[in-house]
Amino acid sequence: MSSRALRYVTIPAAVTIATVGCTTIPSGRTGVEWTYSGGTLERPLGEGFHWVSPLSQIYLVDMREQQREEDLNVLANNGLDITISASVLYQPIPGQAPELVKQIGPDYYDAVIGPYVRSSARRVVGRYGPEEVYSTKREQIEREIRDQVSEKLAGMHVRVDAILIREVRLPAEVQQAIQTKLREEQRALEMKFVLDRSRQEAERKRIEAKGIADYQSIISAGLNPQIIEWQGIQATEQLAQSPNSKVIIIGSGKEGLPVILNAAPASPAAVATTTASAAAQ
Repeated sequence: MSSRALRYVTIPAAVTIATVGCTTIPSGRTGVEWTYSGGTLERPLGEGFHWVSPLSQIYLVDMREQQREEDLNVLANNGLDITISASVLYQPIPGQAPELVKQIGPDYYDAVIGPYVRSSARRVVGRYGPEEVYSTKREQIEREIRDQVSEKLAGMHVRVDAILIREVRLPAEVQQAIQTKLREEQRALEMKFVLDRSRQEAERKRIEAKGIADYQSIISAGLNPQIIEWQGIQATEQLAQSPNSKVIIIGSGKEGLPVILNAAPASPAAVATTTASAAAQ
């Protein structure tokens, strides 16, 4: 090939190399390409390697959920200064990175999310008292701030997933008073629980005692000398059938019931008791 032909071949190749560049999009990011001729291109660049114009400018947009810390200076409904440390969780809406860069820019948090969070926090906290913000209404306040911010961000290609209150700082004397009140309320709840348990136990014992009394009343109403004697005879028959050695004296006991003496060796105490009983007869 002649030198002139080689020159004609290499000139287009050099022009192509000069007008084509490359870029790599890291994991979790989306690339947005801006060109001098077409501005922001609607086609986002996914993860990996891409051929682009060397004159293009590539904006990387992190599509993962991100976190930003905010110290919110707000006023309670009584005018008390409160400082709230909160975490804002946010991320771009998938597939809308080019519109986000084109309409708001890559610094979209500082442009729209941060101001909306601070504004909504002042509006929401202003409806609550210091004690509610400090202890009882945190989750509700978080939810209300997030809802207001989400409403304002509608159509801006970015969303706020959560706003989490990490710490509420009040003036020292106010915070101490609230903590004392909460401790006293906890003690009152504990005492109420103890009293309820005591009342339940007393009611249980009362029902048990009434049941025993009713049982004894029913048994007493059905007892008479003939039934007692009959029960004694049945018990004597069962003992007489026992294989243990014994001596049965018929007709010598109270109400004519037999007297049963155990013939097996007995302890000294038992012998003394038997002797005393015989002497008394």
